[in-house]
Amino acid sequence: MGWFPLREGARMAFFSLWSNRLRTFLSLLGISIGIFTVITVLTLVDSWELQIRSSLASMGNEVVYVEKWPWGFNSEYPWWKYMARPQPSYREFIELQQRSRNRAKVAMMVDLELDKLTTTGRVREEVKAYGVSHDYPQLRSFELEQGRFFQPGESASGARRVVLGAQLAQDLFGSAEKAVGRNIRAMGQNALVVGVVRMEGNNSANTSLDEVVILPLQWLRKIKGNRFEDFYPLLIAKPGPGVPASEFKAELKGNMRAIRRLSPRKEDNFALNQLSLIANQLQNTFATLGLIGWLVGGFSLLVGGFGIANIMFVSVYERTPQIGIQMALGAQRSFVILQFLIESVVLSLMGGILGLLGVALTVAVLNAWLDQELVLLWKNVTTACVISAFIGLIAGVLPAIRAGRMDPVEAIRQS
Repeated sequence: MGWFPLREGARMAFFSLWSNRLRTFLSLLGISIGIFTVITVLTLVDSWELQIRSSLASMGNEVVYVEKWPWGFNSEYPWWKYMARPQPSYREFIELQQRSRNRAKVAMMVDLELDKLTTTGRVREEVKAYGVSHDYPQLRSFELEQGRFFQPGESASGARRVVLGAQLAQDLFGSAEKAVGRNIRAMGQNALVVGVVRMEGNNSANTSLDEVVILPLQWLRKIKGNRFEDFYPLLIAKPGPGVPASEFKAELKGNMRAIRRLSPRKEDNFALNQLSLIANQLQNTFATLGLIGWLVGGFSLLVGGFGIANIMFVSVYERTPQIGIQMALGAQRSFVILQFLIESVVLSLMGGILGLLGVALTVAVLNAWLDQELVLLWKNVTTACVISAFIGLIAGVLPAIRAGRMDPVEAIRQS
């Protein structure tokens, strides 16, 4: 058909839309609201998913957590059976280390809450603390802004040394530089601050170390004594270089069964958890939220599509004499049909672009005022444009066909 009819059809479509600006604006509102709703939900879901996956990545996707409770709760979760399981013990940690040798890195961790941390003139109450073995930094990646981690001798002897999160150091000492080498009182004893973790920032998975105090596991065992295992300790294992993940997990399971002397017929009395379990559960949640967004926004898109179709029928009726003149002068029916299809698609795209501008403004406001980290991804922008164009195409088909089937003589008579 050539470029000239296409260009001329587009020019006439834009002229018609500009000539009826108020009607054009009102007819694209439905599409705008629908696109705004759908893309806003998709943006929120994608941003939260990116944040959570980024947070979980710092914990190591290949890391396995040996615990009493398996992750993942549903209506068939047999909690009464898991409650009877024993907690991982320090003896099991040592034996698992010996059995794993170079096949895996193994650490032990206890997550607890301290009543308070105090230093000269300053107090922080209800502080989250991690009691960790010496290999913990090899399984949970983080960077130190100041100082160092515990030395092997300090970890083994349970020396009173602590590593502070960046925000905790800021609150207690004013800065990371001032914290290192200072004394702090924790669990009723004085301890030396030897390092400060680099600021990680808050994240959706709540894995940040910014407000956490890290201390040697042996120091915690000295203080708590027989009550140590009441704080739900867990074992953390990571495969060594060149060890396949499936082989590593099978070997870890076999070692734990051997350590606990479980006969072949007995089921496991421990859980091997991985972050992939959380990621899979979150994937289902995000998919559900996205579906809700499509359902809510879909009604607006449907209404907007009917609105555009209605406006296009009105436009065909108003321009009937013009259509007749065009055909009388030799315009092909395909040119008339293309003219109205372009007008419908452009009208719908304008609505989609208006909706995208609303999403961009919302994202900017939330990021600036509520300290969020939302991102409008290009895939969502492309999705909005494709949906808008598709709705415009569908909404304009019948009016365009009606215009193309007009008899030139009858059309001119209606002038």
